[in-house]
Amino acid sequence: MRQFSTPEFFFLLKGLQWTIVLSLIALAVGGAFGFAIALLRVAPQRAVRLITSGYIQLFQGTPVLMQLFLVYYGLGVFFGLRLDPWTAVTVGFALYASAFLGEIWRGAIEAVPREQWEGAKALALGYWQVMRLVVLPQAVRIAIPPTVGFLVQLIKSTAIASIIGFVELTRAGQLMTNVTFQPMTIYPLVAVFYFLVCWPLSLASRRLERRMDLRRVTSGALAERTIAI
Repeated sequence: MRQFSTPEFFFLLKGLQWTIVLSLIALAVGGAFGFAIALLRVAPQRAVRLITSGYIQLFQGTPVLMQLFLVYYGLGVFFGLRLDPWTAVTVGFALYASAFLGEIWRGAIEAVPREQWEGAKALALGYWQVMRLVVLPQAVRIAIPPTVGFLVQLIKSTAIASIIGFVELTRAGQLMTNVTFQPMTIYPLVAVFYFLVCWPLSLASRRLERRMDLRRVTSGALAERTIAI
């Protein structure tokens, strides 16, 4: 039996590294798909909105663990496509993130006041010009706080990747527990690592939300003052 020492500590740090890498890749790839889904969710065509709504409901309404199983095992069973754990968790978490980010960003787009949409249309701008020049620049500011909040959830959700053998922080903790038989040393340390990554992001998310609320209040007060004048 091995004692928990410096090599085991650095093995956990390496697991933390893969947790962060997986989270960032899932955020980037899922964000690209999520952005397309958000645009399609507010498209003028009803059929497009229904299809993308069904996609979001499917991935939000099923456990991410089941999604990973279907990507890792299901593709091999149904289509003969066998993915390694790294590719499987990347695809699985990217699909999962795209559904949630698509809905978050759809809400941000629709939160832009309708007067902004109508004013841009009155200038004879086309639909995509309205989105690119007027709506999206405002929606991005609204979407930043909930996106950071979702990143925190995504980081913690990556612990599920250990179920298919991907060695991230939780899996690294399991492996070190098996060789040292010191779970009450290793798992609290794993929890501290998660906390040190997620806590600053949570603080940043709350600070951004307060700043956005303050700007809305200030903008509203200025608008009321202008009307009164």
